[in-house]
Amino acid sequence: MLRSLIFPSRRLRKAAIPLLAQVTPSPWRLAWRALRRNRLAMLCLALLIIMALWCLLGPDWSPWKDDATDALMINKPPGAAHWLGTDFLGRDVYTRLMLAGRISLAIGLLTMLLSVTLGYLLGAVAGYAGGLTDRLLMRLADLVMTIPSLPLLIVAGAMLAELDFSPDARIYMVVVMLSLLEWPKLARLVRGQILSLRERDFMLATRVLGLSSRRRLFNHLLPHTIPILVVMATMAVANAILMESALSYLGLGVVPPTPSWGNMMDAANSLIDFQRRPWLWMPPGIAIFITVIAINVLGDGLRDALDPKMKRSLK
Repeated sequence: MLRSLIFPSRRLRKAAIPLLAQVTPSPWRLAWRALRRNRLAMLCLALLIIMALWCLLGPDWSPWKDDATDALMINKPPGAAHWLGTDFLGRDVYTRLMLAGRISLAIGLLTMLLSVTLGYLLGAVAGYAGGLTDRLLMRLADLVMTIPSLPLLIVAGAMLAELDFSPDARIYMVVVMLSLLEWPKLARLVRGQILSLRERDFMLATRVLGLSSRRRLFNHLLPHTIPILVVMATMAVANAILMESALSYLGLGVVPPTPSWGNMMDAANSLIDFQRRPWLWMPPGIAIFITVIAINVLGDGLRDALDPKMKRSLK
């Protein structure tokens, strides 16, 4: 008691510490505030949410079913009954566009989850372990990155076509193929970040304190790489949607009757369809364009919000 009366400033500082902890926002809250100031990124976020809800809930409200064919309505232009026209089997293009969005977005998200998990773990192990483990994992990543992605996917898709997988199984095989090509990018970024972080003062302090390797890695090292993980995850979704669309357009990805934006564009595979029936290929093409652009702009905004070193002025 006497000591607190003699040193009142120390008592005030101790009382102010909980108050400062409540006033100071967390890094995630600061990042969210920075992202909200980026109007273009927020617009793209809202657009992606609307797109996902539209693809998820829209087919349930549509009066047309995906497998409902009508020989009298083949290749009809947009009208009151069919807002985006019909295809070569008389199926409603608008309903198929929403169902195809489910498949394309699901492939993008599943590819992102698998590739990010694989790349994040391998990059963390390589950067933290070093030595022979680091060299082997990084040479494997270099080998995968030196192979052109699209030709390799075409060869793998042709092999899948010969093995006669079911349409549902083809979806999962496409996810696996895309994930095996995406993980090296994130692995190299995470490994470089960990190499720069493990020699900093806070990591040296954890070593002096005698913390276990598991606590040092998961509690003090990996949380600092989450901004890279979030940004690369958005980019992985966009890349997966583009690559799946290219494969499906070539007939090597998702195959009918399962719809995807890529194989919907493949329906316009003749010059006559391309010139006279634009409703067959323009709606899925526009959907791919809007989705990929929105994801890329959102990823750019997340990078600015999460990484202060790369932050740009937001108007």
